[in-house]
Amino acid sequence: MPDAALPVPTISAIDGAVHSPRPHESAHKHVSGEAVYIDDIAEPAGLLHVALGLSAKAHARVTALDLSRVRAAPGVAVVVTAADVPGVNDIGYMGKGDEPLFASDLVQHVGQPLFAVAAHTRDQARRAAALADVTYEDLPAILTIAAARDGERTLVTAPMTLTVGDSAAALAEAPRRLDGRLAVGGQEHFYLESQIALAIPGEDEEVLVHVSTQHPTEVQHIVAHILHVPNGAVTVEVRRMGGGFGGKETQANLFAACAALIAKKTGRAAKLRPDRDDDFQITGKRHDFEIDYAVGFTDEGLVTGVEMLFAARAGYAADLSGPVTDRALFHADNCYHYPAARLESLPLKTNTVSNTAFRGFGGPQGMVAAERVIDEIAFALGADPLTIRKRNFYGVEDRNLTPYHQIVADNIIPELVAELEADCGYWERRAAIRAHNARSRILKKGLALTPVKFGISFTATHYNQAGALVHVYTDGSVQVNHGGTEMGQGLHTKVAQIVAEEFQIDIAQVRPTATTTGKVPNTSATAASSGTDLNGKAAQNAARAIKERLAAFAAERWGVAADAVVFAPGRIQAGDQSMSFPELVRAAYMARVQLSATGFYKTPKIHWDRAAGRGTPFFYYAYGAACSEVTVDTLTGEYVVDRVDILHDCGRSLNPAIDKGQIEGGFVQGMGWLTMEELWWDGQGRLRTHAPSTYKIPACGDRPRVFNVRLLDNAPNREDSVFRSKAVGEPPFMLGMSVLHALSDAVASVADHRFCPQLDAPATPERVLATIGRLRARAAGV
Repeated sequence: MPDAALPVPTISAIDGAVHSPRPHESAHKHVSGEAVYIDDIAEPAGLLHVALGLSAKAHARVTALDLSRVRAAPGVAVVVTAADVPGVNDIGYMGKGDEPLFASDLVQHVGQPLFAVAAHTRDQARRAAALADVTYEDLPAILTIAAARDGERTLVTAPMTLTVGDSAAALAEAPRRLDGRLAVGGQEHFYLESQIALAIPGEDEEVLVHVSTQHPTEVQHIVAHILHVPNGAVTVEVRRMGGGFGGKETQANLFAACAALIAKKTGRAAKLRPDRDDDFQITGKRHDFEIDYAVGFTDEGLVTGVEMLFAARAGYAADLSGPVTDRALFHADNCYHYPAARLESLPLKTNTVSNTAFRGFGGPQGMVAAERVIDEIAFALGADPLTIRKRNFYGVEDRNLTPYHQIVADNIIPELVAELEADCGYWERRAAIRAHNARSRILKKGLALTPVKFGISFTATHYNQAGALVHVYTDGSVQVNHGGTEMGQGLHTKVAQIVAEEFQIDIAQVRPTATTTGKVPNTSATAASSGTDLNGKAAQNAARAIKERLAAFAAERWGVAADAVVFAPGRIQAGDQSMSFPELVRAAYMARVQLSATGFYKTPKIHWDRAAGRGTPFFYYAYGAACSEVTVDTLTGEYVVDRVDILHDCGRSLNPAIDKGQIEGGFVQGMGWLTMEELWWDGQGRLRTHAPSTYKIPACGDRPRVFNVRLLDNAPNREDSVFRSKAVGEPPFMLGMSVLHALSDAVASVADHRFCPQLDAPATPERVLATIGRLRARAAGV
């Protein structure tokens, strides 16, 4: 396991601050219904409800837009179109001008907003929006990756290539070679709270926007852009979200901008909460990919060279497709060393909704490709996939360079996998499953153990910064505000723990407040698993500034050296003087000591040159592994997940209870993506899986029957993260790959494991059954 001699900062003895399983600060309010979400905010007098009028065509010119019936509908106060935007009609993240708030003469996907209508009630607004008369001139629509690849290959943003070594020569000289294609489906975010924004007009140019977003500063900029006002005139506030998963990183821009536009135009508060079906149609998803791969390897299963092309359905606009497809390349190695590699992205333009961030941000798609390659090698050699995985792990010295030329300096995956392998009884269960399958004609079992290595940091280096604001009040209570947003992941709880630890006070004395651009400006998105790393460090920086002032005051007041002032659990000792935190604070206030501070943090050591494809984009890596066992009904393709064992690396966990919850939730969401969540568009570009009735996410009955989750012990982060913890938002998501490969193992048994099933994702029962049929036909020589 990791070197126990690594330097670790001194941790105080106070119980219940960091490294302890504290409950989520809003958990009791979540279960009781007391937690206030945006739709629960008391509605201001005169509130207008907003609905959007959406395109019915995937690609067409709008030759006429008659809104007279909309304006005449009962309760309607105002209707706005692109012509009513006082600023620039663009809400796109990349600033390319390719994502209008309202389409005018051209629509590029079904569900693209054409106008908005505000009425006295939500029902009136929705009914009015359906009355628009739109005349279209149809244009050719490209809806699939295949159609985009076979056509002109229009890209929404510049592709990226990563190279290490000479992959062409490595493939040509390899003792063995395999080529293939893998299809990986997209995923709907399905946050419990839909997109929503409430805008309240203020004096002059000012507007306050309550919006469910992971990136308040981006919303602030977009709203200011639309309204043609300074950024400082727009205040964006987020107390909590009912889930985000990446779907509220850029997608909230449209809803906030529309509500703010109507609020300023009418002088009345405006709220926009789309119906779930509309939310599905309007907002982007996880990118689906088609990945071409070629791998050269030795007779022992060692990879000698790899080439991969990642073609993604990006949708009609750039959004985050560039960074997402970049990160797919960054993680196309997962835990495996490629001596020579060429990895290329292809973000293809299609006439579908513009795809966006989703937990893992392209990394999961890259990792699935890596695991397929390993499986292909294992089947070609007749070896157990775990054996081939372990043989190709990153090592030391000449086996630690990634395709983007970062050295993997903190590698613990061999030890972690060995520990899980022993704990879950992998080899004993493997033998038992083979015996079961030999005697069971219909129900086949499968087993797989897959690893995870996930890089932590934004690959856009400038996002790796955060600010915080800490106030200490004269009664000893503390308020903390930071740039991160709370979406159920426990960020506010962890930041409160960090501040409590610094002051050595009970966490009950620390109150996290709503994220607002009016307190902490220029925030980064709460994404890339960096929420606690960045904002926790910024809050710690602010708390330490106040703590240093208090220590200096105490030293002067009681005539002791500054280092003789000790913050102990619940008490401060200054020489012979002992006092509580509130007592010290009151004394400091009377002596006119500043009790408020801003904090700032920027991630060190990282740099990235995209054009060259080289650098150190990640501060550190988070590791994990999962072993999954499944049973497949070969007559129907249906299956159950019998058992899952997870061992995950959280460094020195700030809050084991919250981290365990993130691991469990991330795993189940990842499993859902790879097994049952299927997006389906028809030939006209209409999303047919647009509601809970047609889009299936994991439910209680889909959970593993036995679910064992454990945090890796004695594994502090080697980098100076906040109290040597590690990020836990995205890395566990990829643990769900073990279920896909366990299904593949079960399916392969119908042909005595002679052929790689090449099971694409999502591995729905229909796809599993079709793959079983294909393998049986191949085994029979048909």
